[in-house]
Amino acid sequence: MKLILFKISTLVLLLLLSVSPNPVQEFQGQAYYSSKSTMELGNWGARLSEAQKKDVQARLKNRLEKTYVLNFNKEESLFIEEDKLDAMSGATDSWGQNFTQGRQYKNVKENALVQSQEFYGKQFLVKDKLQAIDWKMGTESKQIGKYMCFKATASIPTAELTWYNFSWGELRQSDSKESDLADGEPEVNMTEVEAWYTPQIPVGHGPSEYWGLPGLILEVSAGNTTLLCSKIVMNPKETIKIEAPSKGKEITKNAYKETITGKMKEMRNNRGRRRG
Repeated sequence: MKLILFKISTLVLLLLLSVSPNPVQEFQGQAYYSSKSTMELGNWGARLSEAQKKDVQARLKNRLEKTYVLNFNKEESLFIEEDKLDAMSGATDSWGQNFTQGRQYKNVKENALVQSQEFYGKQFLVKDKLQAIDWKMGTESKQIGKYMCFKATASIPTAELTWYNFSWGELRQSDSKESDLADGEPEVNMTEVEAWYTPQIPVGHGPSEYWGLPGLILEVSAGNTTLLCSKIVMNPKETIKIEAPSKGKEITKNAYKETITGKMKEMRNNRGRRRG
C-alpha cells in the first residue's frame, strides 16, 4: 500500500512540474517611457530671436521628445522606440534615424547587450557587454505613480552613453584630440546620472543604457535628457516575446562608433573638396 501511495505521489509531483510555467517566462512586464531633451543653440542661437528659437525647437520636436516601451522579465529586457512621424512634415526623420538608438536587448544574468543599428541603409548588430555602472545608493525617496522610488547616482563616461550617436562638434573634438596625443592621455568626459528605482518591481532593468539597481528604474536624468516612466503593465494577458535582434553585421560598440565617425569624416572631406 505504501509503495502504491509513493508511486501516486511521485506521479502527481511530476505532472505538476510538467505543467508549471517557467518562472522567468511567467514574470513579465511592460514599462512605457517618455523622454525630453533640451537643445543648446550655442553662438548660433544667440543671433536668433525668441520666436526663431521656438520655431527651431518645434521643428526638432521629433528628435527632442520621444516615447519608448521596455518589455522585461526577470533576466531579459527589450527597449524599443515607438515610431513617431515628424509633426511638421508628416514624414519620418531620415537624417536623425541614422543616429538614434535601435532595438536594444539586455540580459542582466549573462551581462550581454545586443542592439540593432541602421546607418545609411546598412544594418549592424552590435554585440557587447553591458555598460558597468558604479551606482551610489541614496536615501531620498519619492512617489512615481503608485510606486515608491529611491534615488541612485552615478558618473558614466559620456561616450558610453552616446556611442550610437554623432555630432559635428564631437568630430571637431576628435580631430583636436588626435593632434594633442603627444600631450598624454585624452580627457574622458563624464556624464552625471540621477536615477530613481522601485524595489516593488525587483528586476535589474531600466531604459536605454541604464540597469543594475535593485528595482526597475522609472526615471533617469542624464545630461540634457530625462526619461520618465508613465505607465507599467505587469504580467499582461498576452505573452511578450523578448528576443534579441539577429540581423546585421556583428560589431562591438567601439567599432560601430569608429565606423560612423569615419564615414562622417569622409563625407565632410568630400564636401570640402567639392567646394574647393
